[in-house]
Amino acid sequence: MTKYRALAAATRFWKPGENYLKIITAAIEAKVDDGDFLIVSEKAISTALGRILDESTVQPSLNAKLIARLWMRIAWGYLLGVICHFGQRLLRRLREYPLETGSRHKQVALEHAGVLQALMFGSEGGIDGSNLPYSFVSLPLSDASEVAEQIQRHVLRTLGKRVCVVIVDTDKTYTFRNFHFTPRPRPMKGIHSAAGFTTYIFGRAFRLKRSSTPLAVAGCRLQAAEALEIANIADRVRGPGSGATVWDMAARFSVSVTGVSWEMLARLEHKPIVLVRLKKSKG
Repeated sequence: MTKYRALAAATRFWKPGENYLKIITAAIEAKVDDGDFLIVSEKAISTALGRILDESTVQPSLNAKLIARLWMRIAWGYLLGVICHFGQRLLRRLREYPLETGSRHKQVALEHAGVLQALMFGSEGGIDGSNLPYSFVSLPLSDASEVAEQIQRHVLRTLGKRVCVVIVDTDKTYTFRNFHFTPRPRPMKGIHSAAGFTTYIFGRAFRLKRSSTPLAVAGCRLQAAEALEIANIADRVRGPGSGATVWDMAARFSVSVTGVSWEMLARLEHKPIVLVRLKKSKG
């Protein structure tokens, strides 16, 4: 019988300009072993690399305003959210979707991810504001494979350990039999990405098995099914950080959705790194 064991490595909150390679090796130095899977959050890396954007500086277009007012409040709040089995709290939040900040966010989604992603209810094209302060959102990595290889080489050179690095996003991949698909652009090979929000609705409506999405693998050959299983294990161990959504994050600190500060986030324990180890037992 084969099973995995996972251990989250807590670090300080990663801010823009952080040397994430040094943070990773310091966090795993006493724990890592040859053959371990090193799971790293894409958002943490994007933040450290400065791939964040302040939406308070964005001027929304008419299309962005219509998406915020009609599509989010009505289509998602009363129809699509119900089809996707959202809870009542999330449905209420969608029906009260903030028009000013929401329009700016949808403008960013339109510019960086396209209309099919902008019609998502959140994390459009990998653009995400949770675990970030004020009006900042993180943008997805454009070179996740290169970053994964860089981390793998650095761990080998610094710690002398051969690990398999997997960069993961919490956006979900859905599985129907042996077919894996996600609304998230640019997942790892073996996971199919297409159709934006319609893919999300299909997966949620039919309650398909879902896991966090592996974006890149370096240091080993990994099939999509195994990568998804490992990503899911890491996601459970890591937890939601400051909150699964910007609304949850704001509620945790009892502030508005744009009222969370860098200092508030720095007070929390962050777990952007998880080591997953394959354990073999007899029987």
